[in-house]
Amino acid sequence: MYNELDPVLNTPVRLAIVSVLVKLKQADFGHLMEVTKTTQGNLSHQIKKLSEAEYIEVIKTFKGNYPHTICKLTPKGRKAFEKYVEDIKKYLHL
Repeated sequence: MYNELDPVLNTPVRLAIVSVLVKLKQADFGHLMEVTKTTQGNLSHQIKKLSEAEYIEVIKTFKGNYPHTICKLTPKGRKAFEKYVEDIKKYLHL
C-alpha cells in the first residue's frame, strides 16, 4: 500500500531545504541558496510555501543594514520529513 507523497515536500527545492534543516539547527538564506543552487526568487517562494505549511519557522532580522532571514525546522516539519522518508522507502521497497 503506497501512501500519497506529501505535496509540500515532493518538490526538489523544498525537500532540499528541509533536509538541510533536519541536520542543522537553523540555516540562513545565503546558506540555503548555496545548497539548493536556485534563484533568490524561487528560494523565497519555496520558503514561503514551507512556512505556510508550518514546516519551518522564518525569522527575519537585520545584519547591519541588510535583511537576514533564518529558517528553522518546526516539530511538524520534522515529523512530515520523517514520514516522507518512510513513504519513499516503501516506494523503493527498502
